[in-house]
Amino acid sequence: DKEVRAIFLRLFAQLFQGYRSCLQLIRIHAEPVIHFHKAAFLGQRGLIENDFLTKVLNGMAFAGFVSERGPPFRTCDLFDELVAFEVERIKAEEGNPPKIIKHVRELAEQLLKNENPNPHIAFQKVPRPTEGSHLRVHILPFPRINEGRVQELLQEGLARSQGAPPATRGDKKCVVPAGPPVGMFLCS
Repeated sequence: DKEVRAIFLRLFAQLFQGYRSCLQLIRIHAEPVIHFHKAAFLGQRGLIENDFLTKVLNGMAFAGFVSERGPPFRTCDLFDELVAFEVERIKAEEGNPPKIIKHVRELAEQLLKNENPNPHIAFQKVPRPTEGSHLRVHILPFPRINEGRVQELLQEGLARSQGAPPATRGDKKCVVPAGPPVGMFLCS
């Protein structure tokens, strides 16, 4: 699963290398708008006649990609690193399947680590019940709930949450690396 995801991650990193140099931030609205200059991207890469990439760039998925990944200051991830820093490595591996497979496996391992940062916690084994455990009669009945006390606890929790600052995620935002300019990637 992770290796298939790594292959697609590499493919899209190759397809969109240099896309950040074709983003334009338009500030005439109250909220800035990010625009992708498709003609410049295709022209600088020598892919104006490429129907596949033109259709990809005109699709709704790519518009969502630009709006999500366009801001220059946001949380960066593995895709951003690939597009910005692994350009030369991907070019050097072209035509060398063992190196490509090695890189795909490295990416898959990183994807697994990103998805599961504490594997020892996520894969704890739950012991199996002993033989005949379901036949035991020592199960205590569930205690009666005091409705008044439940209401008191709810009110206390609400009072605490209204005065507390909103919870925030721990993702660090940074300036997204632009990577090399799009003119470097002339394709055949």
